[in-house]
Formats: sequence, C-alpha cells, structure tokens
Amino acid sequence: MKNTDSKGTQWYQERIEYLAEFMTPERKIVMEQTLTMRTNYMTILTENMFHPLNASALVRHCEAFGIQEMHNIEESCTFSPDIKIAQGSHRWVDLISHATTPEAIARLKESGYRIVATSPHKDDTTPETFDVTKGKFALVFGTEHIGISDEVIGAADEFLKIPMCGMVESLNVSASAAIIMYMLSQRIREDVPRWELEPEEQIKILYRWMKSSVKDADPILNRKFIKY
Repeated sequence: MKNTDSKGTQWYQERIEYLAEFMTPERKIVMEQTLTMRTNYMTILTENMFHPLNASALVRHCEAFGIQEMHNIEESCTFSPDIKIAQGSHRWVDLISHATTPEAIARLKESGYRIVATSPHKDDTTPETFDVTKGKFALVFGTEHIGISDEVIGAADEFLKIPMCGMVESLNVSASAAIIMYMLSQRIREDVPRWELEPEEQIKILYRWMKSSVKDADPILNRKFIKY
C-alpha cells in the first residue's frame, strides 16, 4: 500500500515527547520494546470471516506473535471481532479492510507480498518447509465451513497446510492460524535479515499507540500544537 503520510519524523517525535508527560515512563518503555519485535514481513488476510470468536482470536494471535498488520476482506460480511474476547489487542494491531477479494490481493501484491493460501486440500509446503526467506508474504485464512475462495486459490503464489495424522482433515481456523503464525514468526526472526519495522514506521505506530492510551489525547495535542 502506498504511504500518503507526508508528516516528518520530527512531527511525530514532538508529539510523542509531549504525550509521554501524560503516562508513566514504564508504559512508554513497554510500547517501545514491543515495537522492536513487530514485523510486517508477514501479514494476515482473512476472507469473509463472519464468526466474532474466530475474528477475535486472529487479532489476538497477531498481537501475540508480533504481526502488526491484519487485512480483512468484507465482501459478504463485516469483520467484527468481539472486543471482550480480543482483550484490547485490536488497539495494537492495524486492521485494514478491503471490499473485495480481488482488491485485497491486488493491493498486497502491489506492495510486494506473496499470497500464501492456507488449505488442507493442497499438497504443498508445511510450516517447517515453507521458504520464509524468498520475500514477504500474506497468509490467507478462509472461513471454517467454506475455506478460501476460488479467487484466492487462483491468485495464490503458494499453498501451505498443517499435516494431519488423525481422522480429522483440518483444525478450526483459530487453532491452525495460531500454529502457523507462531512457527513462521519464529523462523522469520531466525532466518530473515531486516524483518523488523523500519524506524520511521515504529515512530508512527508509537504515536498512535500513545494516543490510544492517553485520555483526551486529541484535545491535549490540539492545545499544544494547533495555533489559533
């Protein structure tokens, strides 16, 4: 996705320093340390995920494993995580909505992502054999009942599945996503150079996080920085 933000680093830094006066130093340190483990090398794309429990679980997985962006296709239903189940994780993950599957795939490919469809019906890579070093990638998860669409299958660059040795064919989407995201996020940090967010990205995200943590942040910032 193209970055249309024309504000410079100094603009963000000034506001971060001011907002820091309204929170404990420990809180700011936690945010800064968390950002050092964040990545956009791997991102998540959900397709018409209608179940709030699964939606909430995937947001929490992204937060837990340091995945900063989560993309959601809302062609037939709205992506609506349950805030209580998400336990605030939606505040720390950037949720990006797309109207259609082709739009989402086009935007991700334009940004250099490989489209990796998760499906138990394709005999392709596993979390152990998937090549994380070939370039950044988007993992696509479909609904539990329908799975991924034919559009995703047709546009996918690669397929990934969790091998099963029991009678069941697949896990539910939340469980399979947790396994795959954990394993691949660990492998990225071990095998991929420069998997971290760029410093400029970290500053912008830190600013957003601090705004969401400080009560009445907008009026506070307006009084300080808007000249009447």
